[in-house]
Amino acid sequence: MSTDVRPLVAVREVRRTFGSGAAAVHALRGVTVDVRGGELLALVGRSGSGKTTLLNVVGGLDRPDSGSVTIGDTEVTELDEAGLTRLRREQVAFIFQTFGLLPALTAAENVGVPLRLRRLPVADREHRVELLLDLVGLAGHADQRPDELSGGQQQRVAVARALAASPRLLIADEPTGQLDSETGLAVMALIRALVEAEGMTAIVATHDPVMIALADRAVHLVDGRLTDA
Repeated sequence: MSTDVRPLVAVREVRRTFGSGAAAVHALRGVTVDVRGGELLALVGRSGSGKTTLLNVVGGLDRPDSGSVTIGDTEVTELDEAGLTRLRREQVAFIFQTFGLLPALTAAENVGVPLRLRRLPVADREHRVELLLDLVGLAGHADQRPDELSGGQQQRVAVARALAASPRLLIADEPTGQLDSETGLAVMALIRALVEAEGMTAIVATHDPVMIALADRAVHLVDGRLTDA
């Protein structure tokens, strides 16, 4: 755990509303939260509580109506589109419950996509991909495409891809939502172990009590408002 007193992620009074008038949905209602460097934070809440919206705002996939988000020294909410793209390429990685793998690419090629975007030399890229596939237990599946892998294996590839460029912040939205309980437990334990091994910070939206138990801390979203667990 980092001893830096400054949080890696600082969310301040973030509000986000979709629609207007009587049909308006107030997804986030003044959310404020800090996430320390090296921390695994579980974001807990029912469907519709605002978890995905908060993750999207933190990661620069969506903009808040008001409030601010800072990652390190970067104020995310002030970045233009080019800056947001650079942020997602260099500092933030995402894991989704739908895996999001490219079907035409092998497992190794999927993991290597972020490294290609950063124009890492081929030898370095191949070494990093090999290391990550070994870390997630898929060393023997490098040449298989997503449709040749089980759901749990696909999510492991997605985890490896998220870690490829050594992001400072990992954002995971219900990463075990499509998996059976045993496979989900394995993926959750993997995320916990890799966050520690890679020295990253992670925010994981989940309703799974096992993932919550594996986290350093849990906070609850209820109707767009955050409360400590």
